Amino acid sequence: MAAPPTPGLAPPIASTPLGVANRDDALRAMAGALAGPGLVVVTGPPGSGRTRLLERLARASKRPVHAGGGLAMLSGQPALALERATRARMPADDLPLLAEAVYSRTRGGLLVIDDLQWCDAATLAVLPVLAERLPVAAALRIPNRLGEDALARLLAAATVIAVPELTEAEAAALVAEAAPALPATRAAALASRAGGNPLALTALAKRAAHTGPGEPDAGLPGDPASAAAAAIADLPRAGRTALAVLGLLGRPAHPSLLGEGAQVLADAGLAVAEGPFLRPASPWMAEIAAGILDTEARRSMHEHLADATQGVESARHAHAAGLAARALATALAAADGAGPQTRAEALLLAAEIDPAHAVPAARAALEAGRTNAALAVLDRAPAGGDTAVVRAWALLAVGETGRARAALNDAPEGPETDQLRLLCAPAAERALLAEELRAAYPDLAHPGLAAALAGDDPDALAAAEALARDAGDATTAAWCAWSRVIALADAARLVEAEAVAHEAADRAGADGAYSWQTRFLAAAAWCLVLSGTGLDNVIAAAQSLADHALPAVADTLIAASIALAEADTGALGAARARLSRLHDAPAALDGLVAWLEHETAWLDGQPGPEAPEAQPGLVGGLAHITGRWIAYDTGTEPVAADATPWPAPVATTLAAWDKAAPGPFAQAASAWDGLAAREQVRCLLALAAHSGEPQAAVAALEAAERIADEHGLIVLAGRARRGLRRHDVRRDRRSARGGGGLTDREAEVLRHVASGHPSRRIAEILGITAETVETHIRSGMRKLGAKTRTEAAVLLSAAPAEGGEG
Repeated sequence: MAAPPTPGLAPPIASTPLGVANRDDALRAMAGALAGPGLVVVTGPPGSGRTRLLERLARASKRPVHAGGGLAMLSGQPALALERATRARMPADDLPLLAEAVYSRTRGGLLVIDDLQWCDAATLAVLPVLAERLPVAAALRIPNRLGEDALARLLAAATVIAVPELTEAEAAALVAEAAPALPATRAAALASRAGGNPLALTALAKRAAHTGPGEPDAGLPGDPASAAAAAIADLPRAGRTALAVLGLLGRPAHPSLLGEGAQVLADAGLAVAEGPFLRPASPWMAEIAAGILDTEARRSMHEHLADATQGVESARHAHAAGLAARALATALAAADGAGPQTRAEALLLAAEIDPAHAVPAARAALEAGRTNAALAVLDRAPAGGDTAVVRAWALLAVGETGRARAALNDAPEGPETDQLRLLCAPAAERALLAEELRAAYPDLAHPGLAAALAGDDPDALAAAEALARDAGDATTAAWCAWSRVIALADAARLVEAEAVAHEAADRAGADGAYSWQTRFLAAAAWCLVLSGTGLDNVIAAAQSLADHALPAVADTLIAASIALAEADTGALGAARARLSRLHDAPAALDGLVAWLEHETAWLDGQPGPEAPEAQPGLVGGLAHITGRWIAYDTGTEPVAADATPWPAPVATTLAAWDKAAPGPFAQAASAWDGLAAREQVRCLLALAAHSGEPQAAVAALEAAERIADEHGLIVLAGRARRGLRRHDVRRDRRSARGGGGLTDREAEVLRHVASGHPSRRIAEILGITAETVETHIRSGMRKLGAKTRTEAAVLLSAAPAEGGEG
């Protein structure tokens, strides 16, 4: 039987590499492109010296180097190359968090990733994101079997440097290093036979140094695969066998597994030490060695490796050896009690051997976040029954709600099917279906269905969360907690919502669910900002979180929190600039962003003609309240509020605006007391504006000023003081308006604070420590009479320049 085709010879995707004349030029080009953050991808045919260039770059780097790479046998393991580089587990199912996890362990260093052709989709997708903040060097074999779209996105974000062909001088130097006694004519013949492949040339030269004067035929094909095969054929049998073992393993191996061939490979430069293990210097050469084995030899070697390895790896080798029963038993044993990723790998292999395991494999793949693998393996399963249920879950996960609903036509009756029916139902049918399901399940014990039926009742969601946690359903529990936070916030129970969010964030962090953790932390920050509590601390904490790569919901909530806090504390320019960058917010948060834009414009004295279209819940109510203020300030007619059941404080406030009388505004201010200081202040301002008694108006304005000052609501405090001045009540703020004797450095630091930079970033900009930055900020606050750093920055910006301008 003919040997199978050489692996890895699929056509490459076209790209435009940076032209370089030789390998020294290539190294200089790489170093230049990575003087700051960026991505360099070195491409070239197998054995062309890509790894050697990465090693030279790493040795020359003055930064710490974090090196990893893909492995052929483990190419499906998410983020493996990044885990090897960082020596830590990675949250591979969430791209932004994966980027942050890698960045937090490599910042200030150089990330080096070899063998991109064996890396998973998450690694390929995250490298361009990482390159925005740190230098990344990677090597990619051309040709390869990567997906065209993923590869195109990667190369589009990179400086691509093709490894140049060996110059005659470089080839001569390689031969001289490997076999210094070879005559020049024989060295030239070897260079021709190697086809410009450095690794093949080195191996051939080392072999030639021990074979006497007979030299290889220079007319043999010079392509890299032929050169590599020729180099392997020249190895002793033990060496060929050991290299083939490395090729079939697709990972480093202990020398004991390679036998006497381990030393042969080390002497030939075909294997290098990696701790106590040996890895192939060129994994491609190892692939070639495995590819040229005859069928029986390959089967026998796979059987040997099945004996020598464990778990899923052993099962894969047994399957390749044709030992189906053994492979199936080993895969099922490996799945038992394993983590999500290993369990998915094992059961997917079991389903490949026996389709009877397709449905459990699909469920495991969904749990591990491998939705496409779940859909693919379900094609092996019989139609209907449990297959339909799991197919509906997979389709729902990829956003195919209509197809998921259709899949349920073949699903068996039961609570899981009914849960999916509710999740897939059109919005107009959901309420009626929920009532039917409540009647059908009076003693509800299914966590997923309980969660779906809990709606927006915080108590029902808490009960559903506890039920899901007791059942070990962490995903349902997290969704219940999130829905509970949203429900509490929409009911204007902001303090409770913030506490629930922090508790849920702590649990998610302990479970390693980083996506949920950041989402809950962002929600907690948003609740604190809406309540007007500790705005300066909220800005600092949110800025720290905003420095990380976050999922879309968390990212939008954090940006919104910072923007509202900045606007309330007087940094209106920074707030508006931040909001202008929120153009890709998730659809569910569009209403929140729209309200913030109008609210910030109103605080800045530049209100639009009307508030945005309001939505239900707290933010929708706040949009109407802002609309009432905009109409009041501009003398226009407000947009009427719908008869939606608003949260109680919102309903009271809107009723006060309808009545336009002092008494209702006093009631509204009391309704917000302890819930949201900023809304309490706004009600007091409205009370003063609608009061016919000057004494009552002054009392309301003084109360508004006091609450605003206590909470750092600088803009609203300023509005209260302007109202007091109209009643001839003035405050002595001269110490805050003057320069206050600030040093140049204190003023410089506060200007950076006004730009929205946290202390750590200011320290980086100015080349001082964060502690020194804090010292300057505290001193500036004291001299300006400010209660918060943001207030100090705003007061400095409003102060006349030294020398009398302004």
